[in-house]
Amino acid sequence: MYRWKGLSYGLMLASVCAIVAPLPADALDKVIFRLSTENDELRTELRNASALQTAFEDERVTAQDLFAAALSDYGRLLDALYANGFYSPTIDILIDGRQASDIPLLSVPSQISDVRVLINQGPVYRFARTDVSPLPPGTELPEDFSATERARSGAVGEALTSAIVSWRDAGYAKAKLADQSVVADHARNVLDVSMRIAPGPLVKFGNLRRTQPSAVRGSVIRRVAAIPTGMQFSPKELRDAELRLRRTGAFSSVALVEGETVAADGSMDIGVNVVDAKPRRFGFGAQISSLQGVELTSFWLHRNLFGGAERFRVEGKVSNIGSTDSGMDYSLGARLEIPAVLGPDTNGFVYSELSHMDEPTYLSDRVELGLGLSRIYSDDLTAEGGVSFVYSETSDDLGDRTFTLLTFPFSVTLDKRDNELNPGSGYYLDATTTPYVGLNGSQSGARFTGDARYYFPVVEDKSQVLAARLQLGSVVGSDLDQTLPEYLFTSGGGGSVRGQPYQSLDVDLGNGDSTGGRSFVGVSTEYRTNLSGNLAAVAFYDAGYIGESGFYDGTGNWHSGAGLGIRYNTGIGPIRFDVAGPVSGDTGNGVQFYIGIGQAF
Repeated sequence: MYRWKGLSYGLMLASVCAIVAPLPADALDKVIFRLSTENDELRTELRNASALQTAFEDERVTAQDLFAAALSDYGRLLDALYANGFYSPTIDILIDGRQASDIPLLSVPSQISDVRVLINQGPVYRFARTDVSPLPPGTELPEDFSATERARSGAVGEALTSAIVSWRDAGYAKAKLADQSVVADHARNVLDVSMRIAPGPLVKFGNLRRTQPSAVRGSVIRRVAAIPTGMQFSPKELRDAELRLRRTGAFSSVALVEGETVAADGSMDIGVNVVDAKPRRFGFGAQISSLQGVELTSFWLHRNLFGGAERFRVEGKVSNIGSTDSGMDYSLGARLEIPAVLGPDTNGFVYSELSHMDEPTYLSDRVELGLGLSRIYSDDLTAEGGVSFVYSETSDDLGDRTFTLLTFPFSVTLDKRDNELNPGSGYYLDATTTPYVGLNGSQSGARFTGDARYYFPVVEDKSQVLAARLQLGSVVGSDLDQTLPEYLFTSGGGGSVRGQPYQSLDVDLGNGDSTGGRSFVGVSTEYRTNLSGNLAAVAFYDAGYIGESGFYDGTGNWHSGAGLGIRYNTGIGPIRFDVAGPVSGDTGNGVQFYIGIGQAF
């Protein structure tokens, strides 16, 4: 048993804080921990649990601080010993040779120069009886909560949690602990545990009731949450409903609260507590490269435009400012998203975009209008599809042309990265297909793209990461000279091959003329390593292929680039600075640099 005398533990702490005046500190070299039987792992855990050790490390070494920490350590260290299966320990905390619990509160020494924690942990206890009942069929208790296993106190709590969770998953929302007996048998060094669970009634979902005002209509909240009224209670349904409400972006916080009582028919109402997010938001971004120049982006967002949690976003972009290879590009777009239009996980959207593109291989003025649906299948898997009208007036080496298309874009994204802006493990897959029907003489066809990324941690703490990326692109159906230039592919620059000029690899038409290709392959690799603090370094190699045919056939051309980069990690992702030069191909020479936010991929 641990030793202290006098006032109760809680009252002693309160008294110390209220009565003892700040006293001068003396030099304290360290807090000494001694165990009756050496155990480095246990010693480390006890130090981590110790308020004395924390006070010393934080340089809070006044007599008042150390005395208060010593009193609290009796309970803290006892809990840590229980957590490791020691149920008959002796704890002595000596302050300059005196038991801390024996020091009168009004006679705390003015200086403390020696603190020793002496622990006789006693024998390891093991589980003997481990009875938790009743349990629903199929319930699995933790493996370490069984006879002869080390009797860690945490295993008892985990077993209780597993039992309650199993009953709740089976629809018994009010399951609780009815009775328990936890007895340490010091003669046999064993722990006997018996817990009785009261499952309560089988519960079904009642009505969803809003408990506080919101600018979002109650009918919309119920439609998005999609609580299945009348169906059997399920904690997963509650978690999914909360997640759907958060995904709208209309709320800064969401909590679904189970009703305190169950009605006679077995139904239980659910309360929804939401706090509205600020409805308006704006942001901006910038990046720069030596040849492409500066790109500026900005957006304005309204999270609840008509009271139905609609997201309305207007975004503008100006790029290639100061570019040596092309003129400036402009675009302005707007998108309205409406949640839960076809079920709780399917949103609807309409969008429009105006753009002026002055690229190395073409000049285009374009308008696009579209609508569609987006579906969230899980936290990782999403899909989007729709229909749009595209009108483009184009001028390039093939002449002046007008394209009028009806397109049917569809995309699927699987994102298993651990961090979107600075991934250290996982993978990312994105596939898109855009069939298009030509109107007013334009040819029909389809455009396909794929993007696969993989992140492999070289060391367990992810301070060194290998990253790889494969990009694929193809246009089929329409002839090269009858394909919308924006649908064709080029290579070079920050989005494909660093070290090569922006869009420098394309299809040579002869006589100095060129256009984009109908097939594209991009390969990128990076080795990322932390340096110190927020600084990290990157070595990378990129390669790109452009071909005239719809699929890769080896008749096109490759080029590549490589370089080094520095990353400065911030709360919104790393700030990126890359320097690269060409390795192969005849599309460029000289060194280029790139600055942006987030990893290159």
